[in-house]
Amino acid sequence: MRPPRGCRRRGVVVGTVTLCLAAGWALQTPGGVSLTVPQPNINATVAQNILLSVEYSCRGVATVEWKHVSSWGTTRIVEWKSGNYVNISVVYKDRVTIFENGSIQLLNVGMRDAGYYLVTVTEEYGTNTYGTIIVNVYEIIYEDIHFVAVLFAFLAAVSAILICFMWLCNKSLHLFQKTTHKLSASTTEEIELETIEC
Repeated sequence: MRPPRGCRRRGVVVGTVTLCLAAGWALQTPGGVSLTVPQPNINATVAQNILLSVEYSCRGVATVEWKHVSSWGTTRIVEWKSGNYVNISVVYKDRVTIFENGSIQLLNVGMRDAGYYLVTVTEEYGTNTYGTIIVNVYEIIYEDIHFVAVLFAFLAAVSAILICFMWLCNKSLHLFQKTTHKLSASTTEEIELETIEC
């Protein structure tokens, strides 16, 4: 026996409404955290300040933790809970600034600061997510600048020596021309005197 047609439609409508209410309840239930890393690779030079930028969102109170992983090992940088506490490692005490969106700023980076930076955002209900930023730190190579400066000084010295040599050659040429001119004038006088005596 089939149910009347009107009852079947009511069942579909009730089922659909129940499903929508369950989905809405599931979305309101605490849980779930998202993390965005807008710049996963950062290049910096020694003594520069860098911003490790992230942004997280969650329904509850989150705990943010940053770690640095390099060839020297893993170091915990900072851990904080939104609005409650901040726990900064002794190594980074004067070198790190934290921001409410989960980002940190490292001041005066050195070669040892190169590596992977791992951020973990954990919600109070246990849900967590991870993000990674790769930081490359380069030294400013002063050898290139030194080479250019030495080459410039060498070329300036060679130019000065060549200018002095050209000046000496010019003076020598003028002296030679004067003596040759005097000599030719005196020779001309002698020839004239000889022709007069004859």
